[in-house]
Amino acid sequence: MPAELRDMRWAIAAAEHRSLRQAAEALRVRESTLSRRLRDLEYRLGAELFERSANGTRLTAAGDEFIAVAKRILAEADAAFSRMRARGRGESGDLVVGLCMALSVGNLRATLAAYIEQHQAVVVHGIDGARSRLLADLTTGNIDVFLTAAGHVPWNGALLPLWSEQVMVALPANHALCESPVIGWPDLADARVLVNRRDPGPDFETMLRTRLGSGCGCVFIGHDVCLDRFLGFVAAGLGLTLVSESAAGTSDRGIVYRELHDDEGPVRIRFAAYWKETNRNPALRPFLDLLRERYSDTAPALSSE
Repeated sequence: MPAELRDMRWAIAAAEHRSLRQAAEALRVRESTLSRRLRDLEYRLGAELFERSANGTRLTAAGDEFIAVAKRILAEADAAFSRMRARGRGESGDLVVGLCMALSVGNLRATLAAYIEQHQAVVVHGIDGARSRLLADLTTGNIDVFLTAAGHVPWNGALLPLWSEQVMVALPANHALCESPVIGWPDLADARVLVNRRDPGPDFETMLRTRLGSGCGCVFIGHDVCLDRFLGFVAAGLGLTLVSESAAGTSDRGIVYRELHDDEGPVRIRFAAYWKETNRNPALRPFLDLLRERYSDTAPALSSE
């Protein structure tokens, strides 16, 4: 390259001060060093940039053109360096989050809102789907962090226990159980249960089968759709389902929500964040710091098995 960024900065300083001595003082270099550097620049460019006299320096026509171009280049370079520094600090860039829980209300929505408020230059991308696909995406680095129900997740990387939520029974508005203020496990025997293959649907199915036993008489009907469509099947009267309390914030006139209780009170489901310790995305670190700040004391340590 005939001109380096430093050459451009020094040439701009000489042009603005119209004096090599004053420009050298501003740059904190020797006047002879500045003069020699500018002469070398002119030699490499093959053009005279400055007219030198006892009264100082003045730009030539070629110098005017060079300084205009140099200022644009330096402005773009400085902006690029600022962006890179911000990205390195996690203040900008992209964060890809795998989601298997509702966003209508609750801790996840509040966490994302707080993160975006604090890091407005970071673009957050959300991806949902089956747990197996999102775990594969996490392994390959297509997503940065996976938020899902805790436990029963075959993951050898890092994880952080988060909050827990009450388990709710979503019922068609004309269902007989709507008359009950709360619902117990035995009330669900022989029920027609809709199961979403997307998290945390499989966990709810495991809960039901474990609590009620193999002879419970429930009919399980599988779906693999996003939450709003899934709840639409409930509203249409195709069956009941279990959801977390954040999902109960999804409005649908055809659904009634009731708390699910056992002998010890409300049944709860826990969530956790999963990520690769080798992930070097700077935007991930402040997101995990926010999760730790808000929720690290809300649940005991979990096993990844």
